[in-house]
Amino acid sequence: MEPLRPSDYDDGAPERPIQQPSLGWVGFGRFMWRQLTSMRTALVLLLLLALASIPGSLVPQRSSDPNGVVQFRRDDPELFEILDALQLFDTFTSVWFSAIYLLLFISLVGCILPRTSHHLKALTSPPPDTPARLERFEHYRKETAEGDPAELMDAARETLASLGYRVKVEGTSVSGERGYLRETANLVFHFALVGILVGLALGTGFKYQGQRVLVEGQTFTNQLTSYDSFNPGRFFSDSSLEPYSLTLNSFTPTYQFDLTSGFANPLDFVADITLRDAEGARDLELRVNEPIDYAGTSVYLLGNGFAPWITVYSPSGDVVFSQPVAFLPQDSNLTSLGVVKIPDGLSTQLGMIGFFYPSAVALETGALTSVYPEPDQPVLTLNVFRGDLGLDEGIPRNVYSLDTDALTQVTGGDTGVDSLVMGLGERAEIPGGLGSVEFTELRRFVSVDVHRDPTQLPVAISAVFIMAGLIMTLFVTRRRAWIKITPGKKGQATLEFAVLARGEDPGLQSGLDDLVEAFSQSTKSRLSS
Repeated sequence: MEPLRPSDYDDGAPERPIQQPSLGWVGFGRFMWRQLTSMRTALVLLLLLALASIPGSLVPQRSSDPNGVVQFRRDDPELFEILDALQLFDTFTSVWFSAIYLLLFISLVGCILPRTSHHLKALTSPPPDTPARLERFEHYRKETAEGDPAELMDAARETLASLGYRVKVEGTSVSGERGYLRETANLVFHFALVGILVGLALGTGFKYQGQRVLVEGQTFTNQLTSYDSFNPGRFFSDSSLEPYSLTLNSFTPTYQFDLTSGFANPLDFVADITLRDAEGARDLELRVNEPIDYAGTSVYLLGNGFAPWITVYSPSGDVVFSQPVAFLPQDSNLTSLGVVKIPDGLSTQLGMIGFFYPSAVALETGALTSVYPEPDQPVLTLNVFRGDLGLDEGIPRNVYSLDTDALTQVTGGDTGVDSLVMGLGERAEIPGGLGSVEFTELRRFVSVDVHRDPTQLPVAISAVFIMAGLIMTLFVTRRRAWIKITPGKKGQATLEFAVLARGEDPGLQSGLDDLVEAFSQSTKSRLSS
């Protein structure tokens, strides 16, 4: 274009199209990798992981609360189908949660490895050269001192070294750098975070959790068939169950009666347990929040209640059922609800729904209630049902519930026949010549949770390193310092001091003052401005 023509002159020449470089598959992959491993992406994934965890606390999970999932389906079947399709009842094993988890893991690893390589190079490389004009730094001081320049150089090197600087001598100046521990701590923090992610991922695969109700005198053997409920991890195998057994000898609760409120406040729960393994037997105490640890498993005390020993006799006097039945507490005074099922030994199958009152008192309406959680005056009431219990269909049934839709009620309700009421050691006849039932004995039960997570210790160690790395990152500062010596006349030398921080450092000025003071003490001479 000629110089006299305006810049917007149109000479009619066709405009050349913009040529964009072609990335190709390799270039596109490199671009996506850089985006994934950026710090911004890692922070976004951390936020998404936190948001994705919210449904796990709002919606019952199959892994921890299967009964809650069943109840949710009964209460709102339409909403259940939607939430189940979104895998919200299996939040932490869902496809979308696992995808965020894996992307975050890859992003962290991709961020850490290049930074680690760069940091290792920085640890082995000398401090940076001294700038030509130190007076341009904000934190700068110029002093004069008497002495031999060579001795002053030695003093400058020793001063920086004594303050924790890595030192490099060049000509008439000494440069130093410290605070490499800050980046080391930052890398430790991120490696520990990766360790937690790995630990949690492996923990979901190798851990298991099982529950069992133990009545006084009963023994639990650590095998799969002994659990009432069991939630294994993906990589669980029967060989991971350590061979041992637990026997509940006794259970002793401690209550304090509150005269103001009229309620009994629980103070302590102690379960006397005998643990048996290949080495022998030993007595242990199981308390709330004080689990028994054995062979990588932890046994926790979850709940307790009463287990009335119920004996059912046939019309001819033969015993057809005799065992303790765990009754589930319904209130703080341990008014308890239980179910008894008699599938064999009688002319028809019987089902009983009972209430147990540890300290029974009759209300004005005639109904019973318990006024204290200890067995002061225990009473057992039973409503009897006859018919097919559905136990022969091969379908698992809840032992704590009784489906009465297809059964005929014999006592209680609208039958006109009173419910069976028995004190401890008493016996009552079942109407219709079906036999009799006896409240033979009263025992206690506890519910225990057996939990095994082999990654607990690694995760705990990683958490400690996370806190240590975070604290060190906050308190360690990366700082550079220079001392430049310019020989003068009459045995005097001009000294220039400067410090520079990588990032925010509110103590930089005091660091400069400390540097000048340390140099003055090292040379045992007074500096003058």
